[in-house]
Amino acid sequence: MTASQATSPTKLPIHLPIFEHLLRWRFGPPLPLGEKDPPVSILIPAEICFASLPPAADRPSSVLALLVMERSGPPELTTTTYDGIGPPSQPAPETVLERVFGYHGFRPGQREIVEHVVRGGSAFVLMPTGGGKSLCYQLPALLRPGLAVVVSPLISLMKDQVDALHELGVAAARLDSSLNAGDAREVLATIRGGRLDLLYVSPERLMTEALLGLLDSVPLALVAIDEAHCVSQWGHDFRPEYVQLAEVPRRFPGVPLIALTATADDQTREDVRRVLGLTSAPVFSAGFDRPNIRYLVAEKRDPVAQLRRFLDHRSDEPGIVYCSSRKRVEQVAHALSARGVSAAPYHAGLPAERRSAVQEAFTRDDLRVVVATVAFGLGIDKPNVRFVVHYDLPRSIELYYQETGRAGRDGLPADALLLFSLADVMVARALIEGGSRDSDQPRDPEQVRVELHKLNAMVGLAQGVSCRREALLGYFGEPLPPEYGDVASIPAPAAASAGDVGGCGNCDVCLDPPEVYDATEHARMALSCVYRVGQRFGMGHVIDVLRGADTVRMRELSHDGLSTYGIGAAVSRDAWTALLRQLIHRGYLYQDIAQYSVLKLTSAAGPILRGEQSLVLARPRFETLGLGGRESASGGRSSAKKRRGDAGGATSPEGPRFDAQLFERLRALRKRLADERKVPPYVVFSDATLRDMVALRPRDAAGLLEVNGVGEVKLERYGKEFLEVLAAASPGKHSGEGG
Repeated sequence: MTASQATSPTKLPIHLPIFEHLLRWRFGPPLPLGEKDPPVSILIPAEICFASLPPAADRPSSVLALLVMERSGPPELTTTTYDGIGPPSQPAPETVLERVFGYHGFRPGQREIVEHVVRGGSAFVLMPTGGGKSLCYQLPALLRPGLAVVVSPLISLMKDQVDALHELGVAAARLDSSLNAGDAREVLATIRGGRLDLLYVSPERLMTEALLGLLDSVPLALVAIDEAHCVSQWGHDFRPEYVQLAEVPRRFPGVPLIALTATADDQTREDVRRVLGLTSAPVFSAGFDRPNIRYLVAEKRDPVAQLRRFLDHRSDEPGIVYCSSRKRVEQVAHALSARGVSAAPYHAGLPAERRSAVQEAFTRDDLRVVVATVAFGLGIDKPNVRFVVHYDLPRSIELYYQETGRAGRDGLPADALLLFSLADVMVARALIEGGSRDSDQPRDPEQVRVELHKLNAMVGLAQGVSCRREALLGYFGEPLPPEYGDVASIPAPAAASAGDVGGCGNCDVCLDPPEVYDATEHARMALSCVYRVGQRFGMGHVIDVLRGADTVRMRELSHDGLSTYGIGAAVSRDAWTALLRQLIHRGYLYQDIAQYSVLKLTSAAGPILRGEQSLVLARPRFETLGLGGRESASGGRSSAKKRRGDAGGATSPEGPRFDAQLFERLRALRKRLADERKVPPYVVFSDATLRDMVALRPRDAAGLLEVNGVGEVKLERYGKEFLEVLAAASPGKHSGEGG
């Protein structure tokens, strides 16, 4: 049967005891419906429904079901037969998106991915943190028959996602080492019984023959591999256990495979696709830009004082401070605590119970700041992290992007501050070249080379004098989005220079722009030199040629006879380094990591080399930046373009009439309800949803359903109490009226 041959929805009667059994399976005790309560719609695996009906009932082999209970009359089961070949006629993705997840529209790129996977297609998905990656497999999991298997690297991440799905009424479970034998057996039983929509599992657990054998015996909706960059040796977080996942497409042919990541350069992307057999699958890229994050870099002079000043401007906002060593984590956490900041350390040297307690306190808003090594954060699904501070330099742009991406996942304004010093560069280089102190084995030279290249790129970003966002996106091969071309939204002091050198208007360089100059001649020299050496050498050698270095290697290569040899001797090595990095960031040069970081010309270099185009660049500088509050930033020009109702997105930033007191009352209610249910507050509602409530001031259940992030299950659970708080707010301040 094809999609066009799918039968029209049919309604079958279902007895109340069966309905109560289904509700108990979904939610625990049945939910009573009063006369004023809205209908309840629940997606359930249809085979469970038909298994509960008399044997004589018509039982299609594969069915999607939507159970609807009205206020009066018996419940009904609406079904659509579907054999997985084409898209089902019911329910539509938009219906599930709104009724289950509470979102009124897809975010950019989501619809195409969801529809492709629902049709049975595999995909590679590149989407920024906070862009709604999880919905790209969670929604198809509810629309396709069978069990969806989600591979995730950390227990904490799996737990948070499963808790959030339970709050939505979705049947999800996890299999990991934290479960006792009884709980694990119960999960396995639900798999065998077909009573599960999504199963979260670690890669090493999935690849056990016992679990693979069980999955062989049940229909699979899809397999999703989250944090897919861990598959690649080029990735910043390579994990050998992820390589075993190459067996998945061979073991389950015909099952859609979706690999998702927020951080992958070109080499990593292609490596992941090759390993997972996705070379013929489409690549869906939603881009790397996080317009709500303000990127700041400051020279590290008195880091503890700088950090305190930064936090003083952010009241009680939650955030993460990353340090390079366990010792420094302890020192910084102690210094903040002594200052009265609610802060705690987190690193691999702490007992597991202590780490778990810190993470739990942070996710439940009982702890404001976590000071951590890179061991913290990958498993954090907390959307209201308002800042990330790098007390020390990250080893790669991928790691920096991933860690800063933990701020502002709800789409609201957030800050990413990097404290930078050359001393940190030397420490990071020594660690890369020396390897772990716990191992006396020499490091793989190729891996050292790759990591040093990535470190150098990170240094280039930190020392750069062009737009941070442009440099960050350029590293991943993505140009600055065209909407950033409107300099009208750049703060006045920045506008004059930003109009010449481009920029986002929401980073330290754009907010406090450097002096600019006509760099056309120097750029032509540099690009010509790259061409003259055959596009086969790295930055250091190109600079040596430009400055006329008198070395044995230069003579052996006969590069002392090139027309560009010594033409830039009057320019310092640091100045040439800064210029070449700007040319890379601006897209005139490409640094090929797979070919020993050699410099290569891009098509954009042609007009400059031919004298058809001039180029304005920023003069190098390195100074301490202001670490004031977020009110000094523009907020990013894209924030104004955010549309209310996008899946996982935020409402527009708070304006001058935003009712902060009402928002805090809603937060307090959310915290109480979350504590009662023993879940993180954001699992109840996100900050963005609470801000939407403040803006819209709904008066009844129908109005509350208009709030982005409020679905039917959450309305049933929490609607009454939130409506009471909203109703108690000052009269006359409803939709569109400020506080």
